[in-house]
Amino acid sequence: MGFVLKFRSPGHLPCLWLTFVVLAVLITPGGILAAEGQDNRWAQSIFFENDLFNGTDSNYTNGIKYSLISPDLSPHAKQGHFPRKVLELVHKIPFIRDSSPEYSHKAEFSLGQNMYTPSDTSRSGLIVDDRPYAGWLYVGLAYHRKTKFEEHLDFVDSLEIQMGMVGPLSYAEEAQTLVHELRDIPTAKGWDNQLKNEPGLLVAFERKWLFSRASDRLLTADAIVHAGGVVGNVATYLNTGLEVRYGMNLARNFGVSMIRPAGSTLFTPHDKPSIYLFGAVNGKYVLRDIFLDGNTFTDSHSIDKKDTVADLAAGITLGHHNLMLTFSHVTRTKEFVGQDDVHHFGSLTLNFFYPFW
Repeated sequence: MGFVLKFRSPGHLPCLWLTFVVLAVLITPGGILAAEGQDNRWAQSIFFENDLFNGTDSNYTNGIKYSLISPDLSPHAKQGHFPRKVLELVHKIPFIRDSSPEYSHKAEFSLGQNMYTPSDTSRSGLIVDDRPYAGWLYVGLAYHRKTKFEEHLDFVDSLEIQMGMVGPLSYAEEAQTLVHELRDIPTAKGWDNQLKNEPGLLVAFERKWLFSRASDRLLTADAIVHAGGVVGNVATYLNTGLEVRYGMNLARNFGVSMIRPAGSTLFTPHDKPSIYLFGAVNGKYVLRDIFLDGNTFTDSHSIDKKDTVADLAAGITLGHHNLMLTFSHVTRTKEFVGQDDVHHFGSLTLNFFYPFW
């Protein structure tokens, strides 16, 4: 009980997140692992999504995520920063052991938290005609398989399992309260009405196709198409979308996605400075959304959701060698019946390799 009380204290939350990220950055890829294959390193990403970029504080109001993607685990790949004995076991897995050289195989670990609030956070009572207060704290394990299918076409398959907690044990209330107190802005008064504690599980699959054309031009363009789906008590939906990119020294990769299951991309280093603009759309046909439908096994606040939802994004990416920074502005269509307007939020993502040399 003492541990739970200390963990629920708002002051401990930033320490926990900072400790996790620092340890991940300093320990995982470097000195304790094999030092060969400098071009086959661990990729790391830090995602931050918030509607503060639009001056609001409602709906999908905050999302944070840390992601760690392994080096290529294929038998034909260069030895990366990976324990050799573990790699020997990985190479015994049939679909990796028997894969042809054009395929790469990577694993991913992630940790994240999302939070959702109604539009009027000054009211302490239940707001029946708006979305519930809710949080989602989760860990994710994913597998990515990438191949160059043709000269102008690559694709990557991503399979992810996310496990976590919805409700007070997501610590969304404590996290939001802490940030609001630090910024000296009013705190939300209605968290007592949030969804109840419920373990969450979802399984997601997504395939991305990269259509690009080899060119010596400084300015080039490409397109990325994706399609997939999610099954679980937290969310069940089908999704598809498109991203178009145009810019200088455009790398042959799958861009940077927002926070979504199986949405991570395989960031690879690029020797030349790169800058590009992009526009993207992701559409969903939603069968279940616990953050609108309410708890699965107990009574809770809920609201009628819309079956179709789309995210429209536009942004810019800057990259050089081991670093890539992306900012995008996102417009999400109405998610539930009676929602006053579409929702806007910003997304900031830092991708990097460690060590930097």
